[in-house]
Amino acid sequence: MRESFPQLRMTMVYGLFHYIFKTVHNMYFRGEVAGVENIPMTGPFLIAGNHASHLDPPAIGSYVPRQIAFFARKTLWKGGVLSWWMDQAWAIPVDRDGGSDVSAIKRVLRILKQGRALILFPEGTRSKNGELQKPKSGVGMIAAKAGVPVVPVRIFGSHLAWGRNRPIQIGVPVSITFGRPLQPEEFYDPKAGKQRYQLASERIMAAVATLEPPPETVI
Repeated sequence: MRESFPQLRMTMVYGLFHYIFKTVHNMYFRGEVAGVENIPMTGPFLIAGNHASHLDPPAIGSYVPRQIAFFARKTLWKGGVLSWWMDQAWAIPVDRDGGSDVSAIKRVLRILKQGRALILFPEGTRSKNGELQKPKSGVGMIAAKAGVPVVPVRIFGSHLAWGRNRPIQIGVPVSITFGRPLQPEEFYDPKAGKQRYQLASERIMAAVATLEPPPETVI
């Protein structure tokens, strides 16, 4: 059984915002959430999902009952409270999407070796219309080098709630489905040559694409 307050096992700052983001989702973007039981409660793993809105990271993260690390633009570290918050929340500074940032990749692998988890977005950038985009090779490379399970997740409706070049729309439901963890041998083929990392990313993204919206709860 999942515990009622997983925030108690997180750092104070992360746990507080985890609770706040989950409350905001339930109040203003209330959608269905399915597959939380697929999230490992121990050991390292990656979460890989589609990306269409700034809402995606906090919405997905607020339903993961563990503290997870994430990428953030290196330019956000300018000192002061924000930099302190990013460090407390296990944010990893990165130049772009992390796929070619050597220092970021090293830090990711170190975090995973410590038994932690990380959320990644294979597409690298937000979709303009909510449609799935072709993934970049960076996620496949990280997943292959780490050799850890990857939990596919798909978020529905976030592009309507707060998409690119559009104002935030309170009341638009945002739903989330977590899929079963993929083991490394399911997405990584070391014999695939130069395309092995891109192929790994495509297989992970294909698992994301198969996820269906959660069934609506009938009251």
